[in-house]
Amino acid sequence: MYSRTQNDNGTFNTMCLDCLRTIATSVEDNTELEMLEIRHVCPEKALAQLVAGRIAADKPARNR
Repeated sequence: MYSRTQNDNGTFNTMCLDCLRTIATSVEDNTELEMLEIRHVCPEKALAQLVAGRIAADKPARNR
């Protein structure tokens, strides 16, 4: 999830709301902005997914 803000000159900034890193500043083109957001690898999300995977793997399977 990202937060976009518009600058006075019409360009945009975008920030990752998970890790609070600035992804891009002063981007004019919406397509470029979307590509920069897609390429962002959020360390907070990656860690959360890793931990969630380990928790799921540690849970014993229930007999049906």
